Amino acid sequence: MASSFPPVSPAAPGTGRAGQFRLLLPGVMVAILVALAAQFVAEHYGAPAMLMALLFGIALNFLGESGPSAGGIAFAARSVLRFGVAILGARISAGQLAHLGWGMIALLICAMAATILFGLWLARRLGEGPRFAILTAGSVAICGASAAMAIAAVLPKDDRSERNLLFTVLGVTVLSTIAMILYPILTKTLGFGDTMAGAFIGATVHDVAQVVGAGFSISDAAGETATLVKLIRVSLLAPVVVLVALWWRGEAGATGGARPPLIPGFVLGFLVLAALNSFGLIPAPIGVFLAALSRWALLTAIAAVGMKTDLRNVLQVGGGAIALIVAETLFLAIMVLTGFQFLTFAP
Repeated sequence: MASSFPPVSPAAPGTGRAGQFRLLLPGVMVAILVALAAQFVAEHYGAPAMLMALLFGIALNFLGESGPSAGGIAFAARSVLRFGVAILGARISAGQLAHLGWGMIALLICAMAATILFGLWLARRLGEGPRFAILTAGSVAICGASAAMAIAAVLPKDDRSERNLLFTVLGVTVLSTIAMILYPILTKTLGFGDTMAGAFIGATVHDVAQVVGAGFSISDAAGETATLVKLIRVSLLAPVVVLVALWWRGEAGATGGARPPLIPGFVLGFLVLAALNSFGLIPAPIGVFLAALSRWALLTAIAAVGMKTDLRNVLQVGGGAIALIVAETLFLAIMVLTGFQFLTFAP
């Protein structure tokens, strides 16, 4: 397996792991500092942390282009990202599935699959490529920015990969923030009880933080239901990433590149931790620590992605890309509302 560290010149001093670590440290520390700044703004001003990390990263784009921090920023955008997705599995358990009921689980799976298929269909008509469609639809259908970064990690890379990822993360974060404000009003207008309102928010809002904010703005019961439903959607990330990796696995080999592994290591880590958590083998304090560590790793990674991408390139995605991600968001909400007609909810 190729090293994820950037190559070091044979003539350079300290070419071992310690030398590589010293080369990566400045860029990784910059990404961590941006993540800390984003979290500070999120806690004190109520702004989404992921969005702040993106915007701060974009403002520091020059650091990712060249210089002593470039290698570490690239490492954070790829390896730290995968690490964050892997340990996200510690938040998932089979007990969560059983608690929801099979009808709700079936609706979540059907809505996720239908949203991805709808995204592929609409992307073709809007002139967008299938990779971009999978990236946007997967992030909308599963768990927002985290899903976008996990799916991007297994898609074949081209000159638009980072631009598309940054646009997708920015798009789902903005749409998730809008939904956090509008969906509680919608559920009240439709006369939903707390459980039904929480289930709708958990099944349709993209990012976990916005799900929590929207759910608990209605009531504690709605917030708890929304969080549980959202975590079930997060659990769908691993099988989707495996299927995406399998679908495009032959493309790297066809172009002369290295064939990616059948199941990426970070997905395997996600599945192992989810299985351990399902059997109660992860103590609660460690589970809380891993959940927090995952969030910080993803926040650091998205800051690094922002520093690696020129905003001018992101703005070139065009109106079709914007229409695609908005349409996928609306389609998911309509699918869930339609499915609710066949389910029974407690008050």
